[in-house]
Amino acid sequence: MPTHCIPFRDTNYFSPLICDYLDEKSILKPFYNRFPKLENFQDQIAEKKASFSKTSRSVLVASLNEQYKNTKISPQTRKNIDALQNENTFTVTTGHQLNIFTGPLYFFYKIISTINLCKELKTVNPNYHFVPFYWMATEDHDFEEINYFNFDGKKVSWNRKASGPVGELDLEGFKSVFEVFSKQLPKSKNSDKLIELFQNSYLENDNLTEATRYLVNHLFAEFGLVIIDGNDKSLKNAFSPYIKEELINQSSFENVSKTNEKLNALSENYKIQVNPREINLFYIKSGLRERIVEIDSIYQVLETEISWSKKQLLEEVENHPERFSPNVILRPVFQEVVLPNLCYIGGGGELAYWFQLKSNFEAQNIPFPMLLLRNSVLLTTNKQEEKLEKLGLENKDLFLKQSDLLTKVTKDISKIKIDFSEQKDHLKKQFDDLYQLAEQTDKSFKGAVSAQETKQINGLEHLEKRLLKAQKRKQSDVLQRVKSMQNELFPNQSLQERQTNFSTFYLEFGDQLIQQLMVNLQPLKNEFIILNLE
Repeated sequence: MPTHCIPFRDTNYFSPLICDYLDEKSILKPFYNRFPKLENFQDQIAEKKASFSKTSRSVLVASLNEQYKNTKISPQTRKNIDALQNENTFTVTTGHQLNIFTGPLYFFYKIISTINLCKELKTVNPNYHFVPFYWMATEDHDFEEINYFNFDGKKVSWNRKASGPVGELDLEGFKSVFEVFSKQLPKSKNSDKLIELFQNSYLENDNLTEATRYLVNHLFAEFGLVIIDGNDKSLKNAFSPYIKEELINQSSFENVSKTNEKLNALSENYKIQVNPREINLFYIKSGLRERIVEIDSIYQVLETEISWSKKQLLEEVENHPERFSPNVILRPVFQEVVLPNLCYIGGGGELAYWFQLKSNFEAQNIPFPMLLLRNSVLLTTNKQEEKLEKLGLENKDLFLKQSDLLTKVTKDISKIKIDFSEQKDHLKKQFDDLYQLAEQTDKSFKGAVSAQETKQINGLEHLEKRLLKAQKRKQSDVLQRVKSMQNELFPNQSLQERQTNFSTFYLEFGDQLIQQLMVNLQPLKNEFIILNLE
């Protein structure tokens, strides 16, 4: 299982904000708590331990036992849930939408990063116990983001009408999805396993939450992963004081807005991911998830006739906390209130919006978790590695934009030099002499010298481009193979992990896929991994 690593910054696929965070640039320190290094976890443990009560642990364990009552639970997961009663047990958490059949590959990388970090922490802190958590985004209502996965260059889609939280959707129409997918698979033991997994997940359960829990539990239960659904009355009840605070005082809006201003002031390259609303809560009920707004002291649910006075609204929270759903601003707060969590593991976009939230956590007196960028991986096969070697390419070359890659290859294999840098440097030296002459004679002559310099430099660049174009035509066969290779590993000119579903690799490697990822993903290494599957 040969692996290569390259810095995230060198991939050109990660934002300046994330790259600067990984470089621990001091200007970003106000926006996070502790940088994720093994030596920093001891202080994070002490901070969380002081704030997370025995009652909170009891509520969490009771909720998990209820959620798992119809799920075959592994001994490892059972042990982890029971351990949460102990004050020396903490969680490491990742979260993700309920993408059909896990969606793109990075879903696996999130979860495996989480599991492996818990292992590392246990090695260094043997007196504590660390539990990997996957938080299902059951309350999300963006159906179009989760209703498909890519297989063999095509979308496998679940087409139906949908409203309200996606986790509550029944699985109507999945039989046809199953038939379409299964027909595309070749005959093999691994394809039989995929068919069985898909069937048991989506044809044998009642809603998308149950299907996703079954699927993820089947894949990762042996590693002790705990799956949690935040759309839970007991957990929402524990969060209810913060729901009331948000409805009445609306402090999140002010706190996050101020942070956004500070981030914007640091750099124009730091893009704001989310903008807060005055009330960062939805109301959910019977296929409904709509924003709550306050207009003239009356609280209303948009697009409905539902409304309350302040007193009525607080009574609704008291009696039905499960009907209040946090948006992207408050969901992290909810998570950290109900879990003894030390670290959140997410992608670049997720971490970027977590940076916007620290001041809100501080205002609510909730410990802010450590933030770790999940592992990113490019999976290659022996066959692909052989092709790369024949083409004279290194894995890191494939991260170039395709036009830049083709230019690089053309220059590398061309028998003539397609670089006029020397000629341009020589020309500039000649014009330096002309500028000196102009200074000594007629300064108005400098404009004419400058115009002529620009004209001749442009002429050289034009000739260089024409020569490059001619050489690309001459080397078209090789360049076509290079394009095909890059398109294979970077589908749609995007990272493989954002496009390809795990089933593509499972067909060839079966359970070895997860095992090899487990062995090779090092969450604290902070480098992009290129993993050759064998």
